[in-house]
Amino acid sequence: MEWLSAVERLRRERRPGVLVTLASVRGHSPREAGAKMVVAEGATWGSIGGGNLEATAVARARVMLTDSASVPEQISLSLNDKAPAEHGQQCCGGEVQVLLEPLAVVPAVAIFGMGHVGLELARILARHDVELHLVDSRADQLGHDRLGVLDDAAARVHVHHAPVPELVLGQVPPGTHVLVMTHDHAEDAALCDGALRCQHLGSIGLIGSSAKWSRFRQRLGAEGHSESDLARIQTPIGLAELTGKDPATIAVSVAADLVRAFESQARAAGAPSRTTKAVR
Repeated sequence: MEWLSAVERLRRERRPGVLVTLASVRGHSPREAGAKMVVAEGATWGSIGGGNLEATAVARARVMLTDSASVPEQISLSLNDKAPAEHGQQCCGGEVQVLLEPLAVVPAVAIFGMGHVGLELARILARHDVELHLVDSRADQLGHDRLGVLDDAAARVHVHHAPVPELVLGQVPPGTHVLVMTHDHAEDAALCDGALRCQHLGSIGLIGSSAKWSRFRQRLGAEGHSESDLARIQTPIGLAELTGKDPATIAVSVAADLVRAFESQARAAGAPSRTTKAVR
């Protein structure tokens, strides 16, 4: 099915789109109920019948893309000879309901360091619809004996064995939330330095104590990073009200804070729900 391949393609390319479905048909129409197409900026896949019906749906979908709409919409269209000539008149005489569902770009998270906390965090985030990058300089931390628990993940999981982990920073997609929690402070510091030099990233979180951050601030400042640069790094990470120090509790805390950030971003990007009036 072309529309299904298109949905997979947009997800893989991290591009937004709109899934358009002929939800119901009364009378005659060029396609049956259930026909689908996908609309993205500058491209469409599949068809719901062509003519004014399809042109109107595509135009509405493009407005939703421009508005970063996050909620579905439904429009009613009558198929008659009063459609604009440039759209192609349709005289089927029927009436259709068209459902338009936004296909949002899912959040991306990169966990640097797959130790006890990193693994627990990966297990939690893997249950969410996210793109998850797991990075470690130690190959044994990325073996199937440890990561096999993620086999049934809802997330799209990417595993990176990287002897120089900061190189992966340039490979993750724009807006990726970065979490630095490796086994080595020198590795953490190099990752913080590299992350601050990447403008395409989302939030940057560093696990550790205030003493650790004090040392890192001095080191990063000596590397030329300004106070505004350093403010991009959040430390400590997670919810302040959860104070437990065992790996599972820290992971729950960090995951909850991230999910809250995802929801906040979705609300900020989404347009208010609207129902378009019937088009005659």
